[in-house]
Amino acid sequence: MVKPLVVAVEMGYGHLRAALPLAEALGVEVLHADREPLAGPEERRLWRRTRKVYETISRLSQVPWVGAPFRRLLDEATEIPHLFPLRDLSAPNPAVEIHDRLIVRRGLGRGLAARMRETGEPLLTTFYTTAIAADRLGGGTTFCVVTDTDIHRIWAPLDAPGTRITYLTPSQRAGRRLRSYGVPAERIRFTGFPLPHRLLGGRDLPVLRRTLARRLVRLDPDRTFRGYAGSEIAHFLGGLPEEEERRAPHVVFAVGGAGAQAELAREFLPGFRTPLLDGQVRLTLVAGYRRDVEHRFREYVREARLEDALGHGLAILREETLDAYFGAFERLLADADVLWTKPSELVFYGALGLPLVLSPPVGFHERYNRRWILERGAGFRQRTAQHNAERLAERLADGTLAAAAWSGFMHLPKFGLYEILRIVGAQAAVPGDIEGSM
Repeated sequence: MVKPLVVAVEMGYGHLRAALPLAEALGVEVLHADREPLAGPEERRLWRRTRKVYETISRLSQVPWVGAPFRRLLDEATEIPHLFPLRDLSAPNPAVEIHDRLIVRRGLGRGLAARMRETGEPLLTTFYTTAIAADRLGGGTTFCVVTDTDIHRIWAPLDAPGTRITYLTPSQRAGRRLRSYGVPAERIRFTGFPLPHRLLGGRDLPVLRRTLARRLVRLDPDRTFRGYAGSEIAHFLGGLPEEEERRAPHVVFAVGGAGAQAELAREFLPGFRTPLLDGQVRLTLVAGYRRDVEHRFREYVREARLEDALGHGLAILREETLDAYFGAFERLLADADVLWTKPSELVFYGALGLPLVLSPPVGFHERYNRRWILERGAGFRQRTAQHNAERLAERLADGTLAAAAWSGFMHLPKFGLYEILRIVGAQAAVPGDIEGSM
């Protein structure tokens, strides 16, 4: 069987974050649609201009005061209409028409479609442009992994009823949205988001269960949550590890791929000074692979007089390459207890039993991601950043962080990776329960 091409684009981290577990499971590389060997010089320039516009608007939209017009521009570009009352939303809007012209007239995605026609490889992609281009330009069998809980009309092609793309959705709502855009029901499959195999361990979730057992102890120091949910926890996880009692919980603050919201660290770090120096909490600031964001974090650490805490409860994660960052972030999450981030694709990681603190959304799709998490009890709004150290202490004492971890584990979809591989019909390359689930 010919293995699929796994293709993504670096528009923020989300599309690549979804592609990496799939590529690893299949034993192939993630190919970037905007790089060689899929894109020639002219196509690369077109992708580069598109990404620069996205990152600039995303970053500027988060600047206090001056960011207001950019936030309005971003909202207008990403606006998703109300789903209810259910109605026909299939009419293409200007963004869809421009998108189609970029593909048909300018050749965006031309190299990918040519590769598919030449080799007969099916496409498994996490970006809408690559899926639509492959379908529009006759590339062949195409699967598109959706990376948000609700999506803009641009995810569906101009002629949505005639599409041959199979959409793999992380939420039921995304599937209903695609139907409202005209995509046939038989072209939509609900799977869940592809979470990393290393953090799951297979369909029986052996790694996730062990990680969650340790996390619940750290998140519930006064045994408040365990006091009323102990029987349920024992049923699903068995005994909890006593060695984790009174170990400081680990908060991970992760900014977006465009560097948006790094400034929040300046606001909240002073409030974490006492708990960090007293060993009551551990904190990691995640800069991805952006050197400029790391420099800003170090400046904010100095301003908060926390240099002595670096390496002793406080850490900054930055890697030299994108691939190295994703691997390091995956390892970091295995020890994390709280994930503080904007409501990007990382909301799906709440399924790992990782309670979320959600900073303000960037774009309409992130508003829906935030609502999805809050409605399922798996996370909290950030509120005022400078008071979050105190909020953390309160939520540890009253067990609400542990309850959010449990709610995410129980109520959010966890099997997206394995379901996608099953639907694509590909043979997995990683050992263990992935192969057994095919």
